[in-house]
Amino acid sequence: MEAFFTSVSTVALAEMGDKTQLLALFLATRFASKLSIVMGILLATLLNHALSAWLGVEIAHWIPDSALSWVVGLSFIAVGLWLLIPDKDDSDDNKMLKYGAFGATFVLFFLAEIGDKTQIATVLLGAHYGGVWLVLLGSTLGMMLANVPVVFAGNWIMDRINADRTRQVACLLFLIIGVITIAAPFLN
Repeated sequence: MEAFFTSVSTVALAEMGDKTQLLALFLATRFASKLSIVMGILLATLLNHALSAWLGVEIAHWIPDSALSWVVGLSFIAVGLWLLIPDKDDSDDNKMLKYGAFGATFVLFFLAEIGDKTQIATVLLGAHYGGVWLVLLGSTLGMMLANVPVVFAGNWIMDRINADRTRQVACLLFLIIGVITIAAPFLN
């Protein structure tokens, strides 16, 4: 269950102020069907994060056990520092809107997640925990916890959340996970 709870918390925090959260806000202002947006986010995240968690597990097989904790730990630290850089909504994908709320959300979310912080975090979590399912479920729940409220009450929530403070807390969490991952083999 550690893989699940760590995946939920790290991805939910990493998503705060992320470009896909800004995309959720954008889509919520463009479409009336909030449920279609939520379903698009859910299915895009499941597909993207299933591939990401699987990739992490596969990468872990290629890295020698003696180096795995260092590679994953340093990667967590790098992602943590990356979280301090705010994302901007650089999507100019109005042509995608013709596919409706679900279609536009699914395609835009899937594409926006490629190479995103939360996708990288999911790859790292898969590599760290060596399993796909709990990481997939946790990272997907983390994405939904961060994005669904934005879809339904976006502007109201975004006005009340301190994005800088949230990114700092997420950075700290990733740094702690990175240090623990590096230190774990020495503590056994």
